[in-house]
Amino acid sequence: MSARATMRNVEAHCQDEGLRLTPIRRRVLELILTADKPVKAYDLLDQLKLERPKAAPPTIYRALEFLLAHHFIHRIETLNAFVSCVHPEHPHEGQFLICNRCHQVVELEDQKLNDRLSKAAQSEGFTPSHQVLEIYGCCDDCSDN
Repeated sequence: MSARATMRNVEAHCQDEGLRLTPIRRRVLELILTADKPVKAYDLLDQLKLERPKAAPPTIYRALEFLLAHHFIHRIETLNAFVSCVHPEHPHEGQFLICNRCHQVVELEDQKLNDRLSKAAQSEGFTPSHQVLEIYGCCDDCSDN
């Protein structure tokens, strides 16, 4: 889905749910949508400061919290970075394929896999609160090099 289409979906969802997509939240999402790889919070802050010199870390972190809470973005745990969500129209747990070389991220959404992992955890007496599955390897573009 294009960045523009994703933004339209997010705007529609916010309007339907009565959520405030403030100018800062919108701009942070735009920066994540247009990034070619996962982006860290302080890199977002640096970009935002070019437009809003008084932006501070809490500004970014509050925007990221909102975007994460409403499933518009995902946090790549091992990279401590953020990517846009491929399916922002519905909450889900994603699986991520991450290239070791170029750090490109591909989001998968396999509900059967999520269910199997949850059942396996529950069979061990563990109740998961959320899942983040990150698989590292080499993408097609980098494997050709």
